[in-house]
Amino acid sequence: MSIEVKNISKSFGSFKALDNVNLNLPSGELIALLGPSGCGKTTLLRIIAGLEFADEGSIILSGEDASEKHVRDRHVGFVFQHYALFRHLSVFENVAFGLRVKPKPQRPPEKEIRERVHRLLNLVQLDWVADRRPSQLSGGQRQRIALARALAVEPQVLLLDEPFGALDAKVRKELRRWLRRLHDELHISSVFVTHDQEEALEVADSIVLMNKGRIEQIGSPHQIYNEPATSFAYSFIGNVNEFRGRVEGGYVRIGNDLLPHGRSDLSEGSSVIAYARPHDTEIVKGETGEGVSAKVNRILASGAVTRVELIANGDAREGKKDYFEVEVTPDDLAALSLSTGESVRIRSRRLSLFGDN
Repeated sequence: MSIEVKNISKSFGSFKALDNVNLNLPSGELIALLGPSGCGKTTLLRIIAGLEFADEGSIILSGEDASEKHVRDRHVGFVFQHYALFRHLSVFENVAFGLRVKPKPQRPPEKEIRERVHRLLNLVQLDWVADRRPSQLSGGQRQRIALARALAVEPQVLLLDEPFGALDAKVRKELRRWLRRLHDELHISSVFVTHDQEEALEVADSIVLMNKGRIEQIGSPHQIYNEPATSFAYSFIGNVNEFRGRVEGGYVRIGNDLLPHGRSDLSEGSSVIAYARPHDTEIVKGETGEGVSAKVNRILASGAVTRVELIANGDAREGKKDYFEVEVTPDDLAALSLSTGESVRIRSRRLSLFGDN
């Protein structure tokens, strides 16, 4: 099922949750709605499902306007963050529930219900807990049962609202891999909401990045991470070092420091925000020359990459300090021979600039 979101706006009192959102989601893809809390992603998901209705705009499902349709008529499966399983029913009956409550003319025969439920429990690898109650399952198992229940009614699209948000980090990672494998097997159009960028980058075919009720960028995980279109996109996705200053020739002046930028299309004196990923940032020994002056705060050595945390020298704006992070190999770390408290300079091999409005 393809999903088209046309000019959707939604307010709750004076709060504008969605502001003229337009979006085309192709059939068969696993799409992530990503953004900080309060950006409108869950509201958009609920409007697609029919659990909320927009103030303006339309939801088009497979070419048909579904804006006024009840949730039961939209052929969607919805998975909630906190499972929403019926505690008094067995796992089997939880999965069968959506089939049993269908109007009698649409309800499958009992034999077909039992076969479908067992097939789904096998799919989520939990047929062996069919007779148990939800309280006897782990969080990860309950979420898989919630997903099986959503799939039981054979939806044309699957919607998931932060499906792994209530789970611990290890279980979340396991279920992310499992969801990706399940999607590749079923090829059902799926949209999931998350504020976890690692989750979106690892699982999704495409990411819709949202901020303050609007869409900031749409693209593949590679595009979103490596080609951020806006200052917000760069600052939100992945670890990043942020420098604020003004253009001065081929440099960005940051206090008393000069950071080379290599751009020719910037207006002299314009305010900019410069971003650099930790792996694109380098440490230079000495207190003079190009780069931003800083002091080594901590050296976090683990695995193949060492993270060096630094604090900008002389930064006392409102009592706050600017922290930077640089990733170096063990060989580079040995060559630098850094010590805590040492004054150094940091530069970037790949600096991205945006206007600071």
